[in-house]
Amino acid sequence: MMRLLPLEYAVRNLLRDPWRLLQLAGGSALVALLLLATGGFSAGMRGAMAGSGDPANTILLGAGSEGSLERSSLDPATAAIVAGSIDGLRDVAGAPAVSPEIVHMTLVESGGSTAQATLRGVTPMAFAVHRGARLATGSLPQGDQLLVGRLAHRRLGLPEAAVRPGALIRLEGRDFTVSGTFAAPGTVYEGELWAPLDALMAATKRTTISTVVVARDRAEQADLETFAAMRLDLELSAIGEAEYYAERGSFFDPIRAMAWLTALLIAGGAVFGGLNTFHAAFAARRREAATVLAIGFPRRAVFVSFLIEATLVGALGTLAALLVAVLLLDGAALSVPGGAFSLELDAATLALGLGAGLALGPLGALLPAWRCLSPPLPSALRSA
Repeated sequence: MMRLLPLEYAVRNLLRDPWRLLQLAGGSALVALLLLATGGFSAGMRGAMAGSGDPANTILLGAGSEGSLERSSLDPATAAIVAGSIDGLRDVAGAPAVSPEIVHMTLVESGGSTAQATLRGVTPMAFAVHRGARLATGSLPQGDQLLVGRLAHRRLGLPEAAVRPGALIRLEGRDFTVSGTFAAPGTVYEGELWAPLDALMAATKRTTISTVVVARDRAEQADLETFAAMRLDLELSAIGEAEYYAERGSFFDPIRAMAWLTALLIAGGAVFGGLNTFHAAFAARRREAATVLAIGFPRRAVFVSFLIEATLVGALGTLAALLVAVLLLDGAALSVPGGAFSLELDAATLALGLGAGLALGPLGALLPAWRCLSPPLPSALRSA
């Protein structure tokens, strides 16, 4: 059995140069934190898109506008026609769960700043169809009032206080008062502003709606597709809500890929930086390592001790990164075109950050440790 150096030897060597320890641990922490942030970004965006689509919902929108609710245009009477024509829809207080909606992108003004926002004109039935949405503070909007999503202030680039109940938001030349806020965890709706359907139609001078969202009970997706195909006069297209948001989510795939590529490039740079730092650290201890060899320890034992040092450094940095990520990154809100979402540090992301941070130290130390132990023992003992 190979004779190993005591663990305290590796620990004591870590503390010999606090500045170098800080450099190495800081590099591991930055890489782990970057990977955690990238993983949280990817998981949060993917989860928001998946969470926005209810498998039991069908979106009816204008034929040819399947890729964008904002471009869709339907006759407002479509909602009543659908409610009276399709059996097996979810029943809400004796009425079929059919929600006519407008989805409109426009500039809004608040607190002296202007930003682009996604507005959704809704009726109270929207909360029955979008079951994840719930009133958080204040009251439902009436007249020229807005219900603000929990993350809308991030989307608008405003402090949270600027969109609290009672605040004024100007859009399309009219002032709207914030009546309350709503939460829809894990969806893109939290970055939107909801207004009464009639009020938003008047403000935007629209005579059409964007979509009719239908909640199915016994009815199947095929029933809505058949209805859309038969009613050519309505110029409808029916698509499952989950399918729609999955397709919308694919729009962000290049963004996620670029984020991962950037993170991997920086991690690769950190490995090379660690090579240089470990090379300087181990080269300065070449004579010490030779002395340890001279008293009877095999080269493999010293090599393992060097790797243990590097692993401990990586562990220190990784633990610091995990602490920062859990305290500051998990649940942090980000804005993207069309909505907002929260970073999500799931188990896979945490495992990736932990594994990468722990692996960075040994990877950076392998070659420097080998080079330190390569010279013949006599020449190593004579080295300065």
